[in-house]
Amino acid sequence: MMTPSASEAALRGSRFIGFFSRWSLVLGFLVVQALLTALYLTNSLANMELAVRDFQFHGLSRLEAQPVPQSATVQEVVVVGIDDASLKEFNVPVAVLHRQIGAFFEAMASARARAVGIDVVLPERSYDHVQPGLDAALAQGILRLRPVAPLVIAQTAGADGRLRRIHPLFANLVGPEGTGVVLVMRDADGLVRRFDERIGVDGQAIVSLPGRLARRLDAPVSAGIVPMYSGQPMPYTPLRDVLALQSRAESGPLQQLFAGKVVLLGSLLDFDDLHPVPVSLGLGDAGGMTHGVFILARQLRALLGGDLIREAPAFASLLMALFGACTWWLRPSKSACAVVVLALVGVGVASVELLMAGWATPTASLGLAMVAGLGGRIGLASWQSAAERRRLRLAFGGLVSPGVLDEILTGRLAPDLAGERRNVCLLFSDIRDFTTLSEHLPPQQVTELLNRYFERMVACVHRHGGTVDKFMGDGIMAFFGAPRDLANPCQDAFGAATDMLRELDELNQEQAAQNGARLSIGVGLHYGEAFLGYIGSKDRHEYSAIGDTVNATARLEGLSKGSGYPVIVSATVRALLPEVEDFVDLGKRAVKGRSDIDIFGWKQAT
Repeated sequence: MMTPSASEAALRGSRFIGFFSRWSLVLGFLVVQALLTALYLTNSLANMELAVRDFQFHGLSRLEAQPVPQSATVQEVVVVGIDDASLKEFNVPVAVLHRQIGAFFEAMASARARAVGIDVVLPERSYDHVQPGLDAALAQGILRLRPVAPLVIAQTAGADGRLRRIHPLFANLVGPEGTGVVLVMRDADGLVRRFDERIGVDGQAIVSLPGRLARRLDAPVSAGIVPMYSGQPMPYTPLRDVLALQSRAESGPLQQLFAGKVVLLGSLLDFDDLHPVPVSLGLGDAGGMTHGVFILARQLRALLGGDLIREAPAFASLLMALFGACTWWLRPSKSACAVVVLALVGVGVASVELLMAGWATPTASLGLAMVAGLGGRIGLASWQSAAERRRLRLAFGGLVSPGVLDEILTGRLAPDLAGERRNVCLLFSDIRDFTTLSEHLPPQQVTELLNRYFERMVACVHRHGGTVDKFMGDGIMAFFGAPRDLANPCQDAFGAATDMLRELDELNQEQAAQNGARLSIGVGLHYGEAFLGYIGSKDRHEYSAIGDTVNATARLEGLSKGSGYPVIVSATVRALLPEVEDFVDLGKRAVKGRSDIDIFGWKQAT
């Protein structure tokens, strides 16, 4: 029976759930939107977009995919590297490679390169006092190349952010259109992915080396993401090999290597001019780092080919996230999950196609929001369902056995009155001479004693997976094997019966301490087919068992009187308990309303 406190708690819970349910969908949707907005404001969405795009870059790189051509004529960009082997052969510091760089310029003139850029910062002053003729050698190379191909030399910034000057001799020779900054823009996570000339103080635009070369080759210059997935890691030609061909006046091989191509010269020395990138750009790159000249080459190739990836404005990720969260309004179901999964696949495929076509879309924001919307709705539905189950358990837990309530809440117990036939083990128990005992006790004391007794006995039944069918005065009817299936209902029923006797001993000890009456019980067990289901009317019914097995079990319990055994079982139950050795064969006994049956008695060992 449900206590007043439980009833009040159930009522309060019902009112709260009812109020919350009316607003939960709107409030939950607003919470999801607020969380997504917080992710946007903390740049978490932007970082996720970068991570997803890197994943796409890696996949496309492995597939050797190429961006959709945006230009009919694509200039090939190649790299000449000042590597450790070259520097060792030259045996001079990088700062005074004037003769070698001058010879490189002459080689490019002989090779008829399309354009030349050097990612090597020339000194601010002359080094002729160290080695006479250095300036002249470099100047001669510039003069030789200048009529043949556009030349752009590197310029960088000092610690104060100002551009460092180049020795006037070289600056005048290349002219105002012959320099470009070799600084690169990094994303929030420190990786280089994009080309953007707004790298000056307060976002001021500064002409870059790739941008200068592109302009001199009449290519439009704009900001965007570099398609770093396109092509294999770039190879390079060592500077010493180029100079060897030039020294032997072998113009044919030089033209095969560089004719009509844009050539960049840069440092490939170990631990020099390294930058973190999401995809390997040059041969020999390791640990996610690449040399600056390979980054400049990729940027220039993208500019010349019109392949820079255009990116949606930052707020687009928030808009897509808020839109994607509308999956919240889908009714939680397997079909809704399937729809979202298919949508995610479609969004992923479309985003890759758009990426190859030159458009970066906020895929991560949309995908995360779709999952968060439906996932949040499923979570809310689960919470509401759990809260409702808790409320129902609190309200009706004392009216039906836990097994029955579980089956009702999970929907496995049909709400109709049809019922079913099942094999179950029936248990009947009864307090001996309780009528006589109750005649000598006040009604309140009788009720208190019965409640204490039933509290212990019912716990034994439930502990072993049984279902209490009903209370009959001081008697209990229970069954095992329905509605919840049990491996051996007889074993569970017998376990409950023996537990009931132990609990009765403890109750009698309490009674003795209070000078109360000692109780004794009889238990009958029988196994067979019974009809189980809701018995009663549509307005008032209960889950119960009826049939011959029920009647026979009640008769067996009655046979325990005067038998000397508190537990009486049928031969059917005995056969299903082979591990129990303490049964005593009591022979055939007459059972009212049916033929004689074999019965067995059991009692606790003394």
